[in-house]
Amino acid sequence: MEREFFTQPTLKVAQQLLGKTLVRIWRGKRLAGKIVETEAYIGPKDKASHAYLGKKTPRNRAEFMVGGHIYIYLVYGMYWQLNFSTETKGRPTCVLIRALEPLEGINEPTNGPGKLCRALKLNKSFYGEDLCRSSRIWLENGLEIPQEAQIVRSARIGIDYAGPYWSKIPWRFYIKGNNFVSKK
Repeated sequence: MEREFFTQPTLKVAQQLLGKTLVRIWRGKRLAGKIVETEAYIGPKDKASHAYLGKKTPRNRAEFMVGGHIYIYLVYGMYWQLNFSTETKGRPTCVLIRALEPLEGINEPTNGPGKLCRALKLNKSFYGEDLCRSSRIWLENGLEIPQEAQIVRSARIGIDYAGPYWSKIPWRFYIKGNNFVSKK
């Protein structure tokens, strides 16, 4: 994917990522899956964002990179979470990749952000990686998903700490009827 794809508004990127193929090269082998679920995070106003109120830390600096860079972090000390920066440099926005439908070389569950990172052998070494230039991870065009019939919008998952407004805002997107979505 070209840089222009990632520098669009975050909510648009979150929806247009659905159907794209995420490819990872691991030990000379191609691991690929169709993106079937995403969540958008638009800091600094978004209380669920790591960049809420414009907070910039060593952990979240990749959120501030121009669209198309990987923001990966560990939760609960054991689960990696894969995000793609969006929009312009200095604007902390990103999309969490929540689930994949396995296509090539993946033999583990991918119906959740931690599971897909484990299946793709992703870790901190991918932090800040440029998806537009990398030779070990990138996106390819896949199926275009017609929004009006096939994309479901819902509240994001696991962010009750952000309060009643931000935890219920419908910035989670998934392909209707797909068996690999983390929660329906």
